[in-house]
Amino acid sequence: MKGFDGFLALARNRYSVQSFKKDPVEDEKLGAVLDAVRLAPTAANRQPFRFIVIHTAGKEDELGRIYGIPFFREAPILICACTVPSEAWTRSDGKNYSDVDVAIAIDHLTLAAASLGLGTHWVAAFDTGAAREALGIPGDAEPVAFTPLGYPADRPQEKQRKGVSELVHYEHW
Repeated sequence: MKGFDGFLALARNRYSVQSFKKDPVEDEKLGAVLDAVRLAPTAANRQPFRFIVIHTAGKEDELGRIYGIPFFREAPILICACTVPSEAWTRSDGKNYSDVDVAIAIDHLTLAAASLGLGTHWVAAFDTGAAREALGIPGDAEPVAFTPLGYPADRPQEKQRKGVSELVHYEHW
C-alpha cells in the first residue's frame, strides 16, 4: 500500500526521547509542527486547546519545578498543551471532548516532529500548580501534557506493544 508504508514506518520509529541535544530547532520546523497541531481533527471542529511554546534556555530551574526529570528541560523547546473545556463540544450524556481533542493534536505534533527528525516525549506526570504559575495559565484552561521538542541525543529502545488481536474486537466485545 504505497504511502501507507511510510506512515507505518513513521509510527514504528517515533519514540519517547530520553535525552536531547542542545541544537536549536529551526523556525521552519517549529512552524510545521505547530501547523500539524492546527490541522488536527476535533469534535465539531471546535479546537478547544492552546499550546504554549517555551524556549528553555535560562529557564531550567523554573521548568524543573514543573517536572524534575532532566530531559524535560534539556531540549531547546518545551511545549505545553492545554484544554479550554468551555470551548469543547460536549456529547448528550455530558462527556466533554476537550481531552480527546487535545490528545489528537498532541499526536499530530509528535508524528510531525518525528517526520522532521525531531524528538518528543509526552509528559503527563507534572505539577499542575507549578505549570499554571510559571506559564500564566488562566483558571478556565487546564494543562494536560507537555513535550520537549528537539533533536534526540539517544536511540530508541525496543517497544513492547500488544498484538492487534488483544486490542480489537469485531462486531461486539
